[in-house]
Amino acid sequence: MHRLGSDRNARRVLQQMEHYLSYFRDGEKIYYLNKEGRERVNCNKVRKKVAQVQHYLMRNELYLHLGQPVTWKNEMRVGYKDLAFVVTDALFQRNNVYHVVEIDHLQKMSKNRIKIEKYQKIRQRLSFKMIWVTTTDYRRKQLEKLCEGLDVQIYTISDLT
Repeated sequence: MHRLGSDRNARRVLQQMEHYLSYFRDGEKIYYLNKEGRERVNCNKVRKKVAQVQHYLMRNELYLHLGQPVTWKNEMRVGYKDLAFVVTDALFQRNNVYHVVEIDHLQKMSKNRIKIEKYQKIRQRLSFKMIWVTTTDYRRKQLEKLCEGLDVQIYTISDLT
């Protein structure tokens, strides 16, 4: 993404920025700007370790995999007052077609079912493609069944990394 070359060089660059970064481990090092880093780049948004970090990382992997769509927006509300509303994990437009992104990290399948039912209602008025990222092939198959009738593409995280 930033043309840093090798992993070794990327680690070297991060090491040089250590005064401005903090990190935690969740299988790998997850870096974020500390107070000095936020001041340096004039950023007001504080990021710290949160329970849904893997959810965010999965969404970011998809963003990179899809070539960093210019119109990408996180956490967008879509729908119609008289039908249903859903907060998508991300939404973007490509070739005049909306793409709705859903990340299935630790969500119960019953919650996914409810969300998919809402999308099926919204589909009556709005044409869109749906993209899911999930953790296992078993969950992928469950989502495929639930999404029958929708234009959907389902990845596992291993497809993206």
